[in-house]
Amino acid sequence: MTEDTPRDDVDRIVMQWARERPELETGAMEVFGRIGRLARVAGDIQEAVYARFGITRGEFDVLATLRRAGEPFQLSPKELAASLMLTSGGMTGRLDRLERAGLVTRSPDPADRRALVITLTGRGREVADEAVAAGLAAQREVFDRLPAHGRERLAGLLRDLLAAAGSGEPPSRTA
Repeated sequence: MTEDTPRDDVDRIVMQWARERPELETGAMEVFGRIGRLARVAGDIQEAVYARFGITRGEFDVLATLRRAGEPFQLSPKELAASLMLTSGGMTGRLDRLERAGLVTRSPDPADRRALVITLTGRGREVADEAVAAGLAAQREVFDRLPAHGRERLAGLLRDLLAAAGSGEPPSRTA
């Protein structure tokens, strides 16, 4: 904690555990507690930004994935679901809403008529481009509140922590 950063709710929780169970090592709790809270705050900020474009954060993720795919801005529903770690049912709901809004189209895959291809429409590309710029501006506004020397260090530490977490599966206990 820096001198000018006030204590937060995570500090309060850690102090309570230290009082009740002083034998517990709570250093990781401080990190993961703040990551969880930051994810919620950042998610709320992004949700508000994307709402200005008439889409949710989940719908933005679909548009952005198609946009990043490059010309012709097409992917199969299966590729989209895998990229976004969604079930086919979750993907179908998002695609239904985006198709009704005129932001994507569904069409038969020319290589396999039994399959579909999802294509970003011209309007979908505009929304994706505008929304990603607005979302990045909102993220930058928060990030720029950190001292410049800490930004790169934080990004690297979070990359290392994510790599250490591996697959996201809880670590197995070995005897």
